[in-house]
Amino acid sequence: MKKFYLTVGVVLALCASMGLSSCIGSFALTNKVISWNNQVGSKFVNELVFFAFWILPVYEVTALADVLIINSIEFWSGNNPVTASTKVIDTESGRYMVMCDGKGYTIRNASSGEETRLNFDSEDQTWAVEINGQNVPFMTFIDANHVKMLSPTGDFKTIELSEQGVMAYGAEVRSAALMAAR
Repeated sequence: MKKFYLTVGVVLALCASMGLSSCIGSFALTNKVISWNNQVGSKFVNELVFFAFWILPVYEVTALADVLIINSIEFWSGNNPVTASTKVIDTESGRYMVMCDGKGYTIRNASSGEETRLNFDSEDQTWAVEINGQNVPFMTFIDANHVKMLSPTGDFKTIELSEQGVMAYGAEVRSAALMAAR
C-alpha cells in the first residue's frame, strides 16, 4: 500500500511540476541510474536490477529528487548539478583536470594552470572553444551522419561521420600542418 501512495505521489508531483514550471527538466539523476543499470551485465541481469530498483524504490526516490529539487535548479540556473563532474587524466605530457558543468568542459593543465574552455550551444548544436571571452565555433552537428567542421583554410566543411569521412578530414588537417611547417 505504501508503494502505491509513493507512486501516486510521484505521478502527482510530476504532473504539478509540468503544469507549474513549464519545464520538465532532463531528469539527470534518474537517467544516470538507468544508464548505470543498462551497463551492469546481460539483458537478463539488467532486467533483474530494474525490478529490484522498483521494489527498493530507487527509481521513485531519484525521480522525486529530480522533480522537486534538481529539475528546479536546472530550470532556474540553467545548469544541472548532477551533470557537473571532474575527471583527472594523466598523459605523457602531463596531468589534466577536465571539469564538466553541463554546458561544456574546462580543461586545466595541472602543472601550468593553463585552461581551455569548450562550450556547447544546444540551440544550434555547435561546439566552440572560448578564446579571450569569445566563442569560436569549430563543429556543428547537421544531422546524425554529418557535421560541419572548421577546415585548415578557415572555412567550414561538411564531414560525413564515417571512417572514410573522418580519415579524409584528418588527412586534410595533416597536409595543411605539413605545409605550414615548411
